[in-house]
Amino acid sequence: MDTKQLYDQYMITSMVAGFEPVEVKSASKCTYTATDGKTYLDCFSGIAVTNAGHNHPKVTAAAKKQIDELVHCCTYVYYNPRAGELCKVLADITPGRLQKSFLGNSGAEAIEGAMRIAKQYTKRKEIIALSASFHGRTVGTLSITGNKGRKKGSGPYLSGVAFAPTPYCYRCPFKLDPKSCGLACAHAMKDVIQFQTAGDVSAFIAEPVMGEGGIIVPPADYFKVAVDIVRKDGGVFIADEVQSGFGRTGKLFAIEHFGVEPEIMCMAKGIADGFPLSSFTVVPEVAGAFTPGDHLSTFGGSPISCAAAMANIAAIKDEKMVENSAARGEQIQARLKKFQPTCKLVGDVRGKGLMIGIELVSDAAKTPAADAAKKVRVAAREAGVLVGVGGTYGNVIRLQPPLVITPEEADRACATLETALTAVAKAV
Repeated sequence: MDTKQLYDQYMITSMVAGFEPVEVKSASKCTYTATDGKTYLDCFSGIAVTNAGHNHPKVTAAAKKQIDELVHCCTYVYYNPRAGELCKVLADITPGRLQKSFLGNSGAEAIEGAMRIAKQYTKRKEIIALSASFHGRTVGTLSITGNKGRKKGSGPYLSGVAFAPTPYCYRCPFKLDPKSCGLACAHAMKDVIQFQTAGDVSAFIAEPVMGEGGIIVPPADYFKVAVDIVRKDGGVFIADEVQSGFGRTGKLFAIEHFGVEPEIMCMAKGIADGFPLSSFTVVPEVAGAFTPGDHLSTFGGSPISCAAAMANIAAIKDEKMVENSAARGEQIQARLKKFQPTCKLVGDVRGKGLMIGIELVSDAAKTPAADAAKKVRVAAREAGVLVGVGGTYGNVIRLQPPLVITPEEADRACATLETALTAVAKAV
């Protein structure tokens, strides 16, 4: 029985519209090798996870060493040295006064914990999130996700959630010009609090760069204005860096582009280069809001994942991956923006660092071209380059390669996409 048959017979896969027909045997840096021997340039990183590259030798060595010493002890029953060491590292590298961490396993778990501690610290119960946001697939995280496509078929969801307008300049919710709008999306936070809440807002949660929503980059001063409004009302700011963290955007954390320091930051995905781990890290005064029995994670802070995370963070720093992310991001965006006027499908090219979106449209009215995006992904894959497709309308090509991608590999990715886009545009 081959792998596809095993999947079909024994795995729940009905929630997936269709698999990429690639059976992965091994991986290294930015390259997947399939069981049929074909190699692929990976420009999606397992959805922004393998930031330091696949199978980074320092990360795998740290994990192997830890396996021989200790696999599990439950970090919140006994003292786990690797967990303590990692939390010190996180305090050192996160912005502002963020200091104390709670370790979990996944991004959704980090978001759930962040919401809970925010409510207990502020003694308030409501959350404000963004339209077009995505924060996870649990009931709690879907409740603060502003995307019908992710929420359909489930619920009922939690009450006490309000949604602020997305700072999506290409599709401005107010139909305004970003050059003269006066940050209407940010100032709208006042009306959200006034008309959508009961005056009991504990936190505003947002991805500094929105991933599943379509690689949406807010205006430079958006967070300064929106967060200030929330804080004056008595709430705190939760930065969801699950996808945008650990060098992905050309800064170690994406919120550093916007000049705001969160009270709570959530991390996962790129934290351990593929090993399951997450954290929400808070400023000291928030840390004591939990009381005995309030929160726990049996597998959170696995010694193996913590050892891998510390090696990963050291490699990102020592090998200047954040700097490479910024440089390669500029290279890719410059080339794609130069190509954009030659292809009627390309409506917008945007991003930060190696978190880049190419939004496809079918006409001047910006009608989303979701089918074209799927065809481009197939054409790129057939040429040996793997990309993602996402966005609220399913029409955004997502480029999120490992941060170790070389200039030559970046050019190859661009050339492949240009060829694919041109061919698909001619066919529609």
